[in-house]
Amino acid sequence: MKAKYKPLFVPYELNNGVILKNRLVVAPLTIYDSGANGELTDSARRFWKNRFEGFGMYIMPFTNVHPSGIGFESPNAYDESHLDTLKEYAEIAHEQGAKSIVQLAHAGIRANKAMTKGYDVIAPTADLLNGARELTSDEVEELVASFAYAAELALRAGHDGVEIHGANGWLIQQFFSANYNQRKDYWGGSLERRLHFPLAIVDAIDAVRRKYKRPDFIIGYRFSPEEPGEQGLTMQETFALVDELLKKPLQYLHVSLWDFYKHARRGADISKTRMQLLHERIAGKVPLIGVGNLYTADDMIKAYQTGYADLLAVGKSILLNPNLIELIQSNRESEIETEFDWERFENYRYTPAMLKGTMQGLDFYPPSKQYGVRYITEEY
Repeated sequence: MKAKYKPLFVPYELNNGVILKNRLVVAPLTIYDSGANGELTDSARRFWKNRFEGFGMYIMPFTNVHPSGIGFESPNAYDESHLDTLKEYAEIAHEQGAKSIVQLAHAGIRANKAMTKGYDVIAPTADLLNGARELTSDEVEELVASFAYAAELALRAGHDGVEIHGANGWLIQQFFSANYNQRKDYWGGSLERRLHFPLAIVDAIDAVRRKYKRPDFIIGYRFSPEEPGEQGLTMQETFALVDELLKKPLQYLHVSLWDFYKHARRGADISKTRMQLLHERIAGKVPLIGVGNLYTADDMIKAYQTGYADLLAVGKSILLNPNLIELIQSNRESEIETEFDWERFENYRYTPAMLKGTMQGLDFYPPSKQYGVRYITEEY
């Protein structure tokens, strides 16, 4: 391995004493492939095989904490019957030498009614356009308990921790955002009240950790820093969230970005990148995971050397390079692919849904050499 990449492979000790063997994290990869009860399929097992060997930590994809929150084919963690699948995910990660983190999530207003097993599509505030029903206060508290129970299942299944998915417009972000939350009770309205739901989830999961006497169980929180629209989240509101999260016993914060170098849109100094602003706000109190189109080894070390991120999450490059770390460590970084080549599609071991999305040119996936990207996401 070239000396310039060695900083990426320095161990990192979290504030609960857990040591990650390096600074590289497998971003939560959505592969749109699960069985009827969220179980692993053969195509999913084929995709995950050996894909994150050498990484310090692996974050499982979007894992449903309640049937009302299912938006697409994904793992589940809301019933005892899901333990076997959760154990298999933990074993896959540990066999590859990575700490295993379960990303706990609920789709909220974006749930797929055809997949919610008879439950209503629910949201902080009713939405006539898609028929989402407003949650009662009691139901909000039940959902907080659902996140805690999912964390308990993850702990019992042998995972090393959980990540609370408060990003990308899913339920937790819906509660935090005035775009979605126009409630007038404890759970919404003012910025202070819109913070209650995410913070309650952190507290409930920490209570599970304390119940099991597992201070080594990692709790992380993922967030999107801004939203479009007049009432969309601003960097100033995100600073308020970060300030409150820093008071909690979290092990890391994980920002969701399409581009590591994207500048702030509003609510802060727009001449600075979001990563720089967050780094300054967090001020080293907990590690920040940075992410955003980091394909090559040079991309990764350049991002790391900004000093804005303590850990780097890699997503699209792993989709194209199942042996990514091996390529870096064996001086073969020039072989890292940055485009999907349909003439070699079998090498990537994509699931059928991922192949379809790549053919359509969705920027959720790496661009293909033959078709490029045709649909660009601007939402975040």
